[in-house]
Amino acid sequence: MKPPKHSYVFITQVYVPDPNATGQHLADVAEELARRGHDVTVYTSNRGYDEPSNYYPAKETRGGVKIRRVPLSHFGKSSIGVRIAGGLSFVAQSVARAITRRHIDAVIVSTSPPMAPFAAIILHALRGARVKYWIMDINPDQIVALGMANPSSPTVRAFNWLNRRILGAADDVVVLDRMMAERIIRKREIGHKLSILPPWPAHDPAPLVPHEENPFRKKYARADQRIVMYSGNHGPSSPLTTILDAAKRLRDDPRLLFMFIGGGLGKQEVEEAAGPNVVSLPYQPRSELVNSLSAADVHIVTVGDVVPGIVHPSKVYGAMAVGRAILLVGPPQNHVADIMAEQDIGWHILNGDVDSAERVLLEIAAMSATELEAKGRRAHDAIVGMGGRAAAIARVADVVEFGRGSR
Repeated sequence: MKPPKHSYVFITQVYVPDPNATGQHLADVAEELARRGHDVTVYTSNRGYDEPSNYYPAKETRGGVKIRRVPLSHFGKSSIGVRIAGGLSFVAQSVARAITRRHIDAVIVSTSPPMAPFAAIILHALRGARVKYWIMDINPDQIVALGMANPSSPTVRAFNWLNRRILGAADDVVVLDRMMAERIIRKREIGHKLSILPPWPAHDPAPLVPHEENPFRKKYARADQRIVMYSGNHGPSSPLTTILDAAKRLRDDPRLLFMFIGGGLGKQEVEEAAGPNVVSLPYQPRSELVNSLSAADVHIVTVGDVVPGIVHPSKVYGAMAVGRAILLVGPPQNHVADIMAEQDIGWHILNGDVDSAERVLLEIAAMSATELEAKGRRAHDAIVGMGGRAAAIARVADVVEFGRGSR
């Protein structure tokens, strides 16, 4: 057996089999690096991100990647202070374990938890490890934008200091869209080492699953219904109030079924709205995603007014990969709006515009299957044109392995 080319360490609070998208994407790249012959170890939490009652094995190997899970790294989400305490405990334990390794070529960190860059800075300083910083969302910008923290608070100032330090220390920085790049460059001029690489769907675009052959759809909907689905994290950055209010107005229209799949802080709002035309389900296993996503006729993608450039609406890729039309609820300027400006794949309404939401939903209910399928097919073709999942994973792995110039 050939010796590994390089030794890579990932430090992330969330990782597979947890369904959180950040952990899924990190796992895809970690496994690609392992496939290329590198030694890859992941330090992560032993508890679920949205479901802390879920416990995972302390040690296992997945896709050639060695996974080491630490305890006392997640104390729930009852407050920002509790989240910070869990994140700091996780970072301290991960550094204590990683620092004893014989060799580290590079450490890869993302933004879960937001203080993960501390680990990279320490390992860079003490072990000379190169730093690859993959930004999935931006804090403290998110908590400030959502009104959860004061811009002048000590916590916010500390995180801004940490951002500047990690941006300076990193050999490469990866962001997900142009607006995120603009925001990061305002923090520190790092254009020479910045890559804009959007994420990817959980599965490669595949032959479209007809409704009549989909067991998931048959379980929850009648053949003549239109399923309008939201699948993903129910969080404050992805507000659902506009769609839920429209669903209440349309509760007596038997043509429409609203399905909300996932978890998060906004799940309670969905549960309270549950009724004959609103179904709430937990996250589905990754093995079931193709069928669950394909069960929809239209996928809802929501973007909060204050979060473009801070949070990336990655759920759009899964919907496009299964060939479904998109109903975007969000401000005029965001990444999905950029896609929709180039591709006729759905509808765009603004947050709070319940009248327009109702009008569009009635239009969807009245559309022929052929018209809806045409929008979905264009979405599918667009994601295929982006190179597919494997190519997107390879682009990030290339930056980790070779640096920005490899793209």
